[in-house]
Amino acid sequence: MDLRKHFIPIQPSVKALQADVDYQEFTVAQGLQDLIHCYWQLKTNHNLAEPYNYRVVSDGCIDIFFDLKNPANSSVMGFCKKFTEFSIGTAFNFGGIRFYPSAFPKLFGVSAELLKDKDQPLELVLPTMSEFLKETVQEDFRNSLTSLDNHLTSFLNQDKQELDSRFKDALMKILKQYGHLETDSELNVGISPRQLRRLFNYYIGTTPKSFAQVVRFQYILNARPSAQSLKENRIFYDVGFYDQAHFIKNFKRFYGVTPNQAFG
Repeated sequence: MDLRKHFIPIQPSVKALQADVDYQEFTVAQGLQDLIHCYWQLKTNHNLAEPYNYRVVSDGCIDIFFDLKNPANSSVMGFCKKFTEFSIGTAFNFGGIRFYPSAFPKLFGVSAELLKDKDQPLELVLPTMSEFLKETVQEDFRNSLTSLDNHLTSFLNQDKQELDSRFKDALMKILKQYGHLETDSELNVGISPRQLRRLFNYYIGTTPKSFAQVVRFQYILNARPSAQSLKENRIFYDVGFYDQAHFIKNFKRFYGVTPNQAFG
């Protein structure tokens, strides 16, 4: 299943951050690239005058994240149906692992439904992973990437769980159509809508309809429009928004600000 080809989860760009805050994404080992989108790092270059509020937008993914100054402090955040904002202080250095939709349950056998709409200590969910991060991760995050690759590949080699083929077919159809479909009637994969919702809740942490809405939102982000081009080209019609007001309301729920504020 080539998720990387059909889905690129985007978080707010560096330009939205203060000059003294740096965000970077790092490529994972080739064998992990259909499961993990990236490793990432968010850090201050200098102490800030005020505590920084970092906004995480809805991207359909599950993230493990950790304090690189104190890697015993690690958490996992599941699928979020709306944006989330954290106050993370005036000096910080965080690292993270962003798992593609369905990859976390496949690798670790943990239901995504248990993680949705919240972050919680990683030691309560994956104690061995929490201990590995505590012992291995370094403040200079680049020096930790090979160790992370090797550790996560070991889970892949142990993996005996294949994705349910009906779920996989439905997931790929949603991604290929950019979330623009009626999930109750157009996902004909051989099981009832109720059974399919149960599979999506396990693998992603939400229903097919809710996931498709996030995919539509991410399609807009991937188009990288300006506020002006969004008004002129109205690409939101391409993915089923029936008017501008509907699009703006939906976008604000997932991003936290209006399209004009995000792209202006």
